[in-house]
Amino acid sequence: MSQDAAEPQPTTGGGQHYFSARPTSPDSPHELQVTLAGRDVRVLTSGGIFSPDRIDLGTRVLLREVPAPPPTGQLLDLGCGWGPLALTMAMLSPAATVWALDVNERALDLVRTNAQRLGLAGVRAVRADAVPADLQFDAIWSNPPIRVGKPALHALLLQWLPRLTAGGQAHLVVQRNLGADSLQAWLIEALSADHAAAHGGRHWTVRRHGSAKGYRVLTVSDAG
Repeated sequence: MSQDAAEPQPTTGGGQHYFSARPTSPDSPHELQVTLAGRDVRVLTSGGIFSPDRIDLGTRVLLREVPAPPPTGQLLDLGCGWGPLALTMAMLSPAATVWALDVNERALDLVRTNAQRLGLAGVRAVRADAVPADLQFDAIWSNPPIRVGKPALHALLLQWLPRLTAGGQAHLVVQRNLGADSLQAWLIEALSADHAAAHGGRHWTVRRHGSAKGYRVLTVSDAG
């Protein structure tokens, strides 16, 4: 069995949810060497967040499959953790503004620290209520928090996916065994023409962009 196939499900340690707003586990910052946007870099991570000791397999699949983000504009990492997606977007598109969203305050602090260490001035690591209500995004990348449960996950996706610009795309990575195919079917229904009025009259397409190592990469875009 390959190392990737054997990789355990990422956790925070201590049985704590990574979507806790204020983790109660000890804050134990440590450096991690990773490769982002083709560069070997050292980032800071800690317990009490999602996948604190590695870039998890789903995120690695997304980074391999997703096209490069737009060079400018507003980009969003939804559920950022310590920041592998947001930092990659900022490294590839230094003229863009990258919004890194999470409910976990410790994760947001780590993204801010990592962005500063890497000289990425365009990263904004914030909670959802700090994002201007009228802001739209040219690209959304997300390894969404599947384990929050379907109602919360569906509400999260319907809050942010319709905020794509007319030419924007969202790319989501979801493990097949955790419901990737059922999520795709739900997105097709929820964003269908029958529900267009709820999304400003816009129509959307949802397709499978790719599959690898038990994960699906789903693409959501404006059908025009």
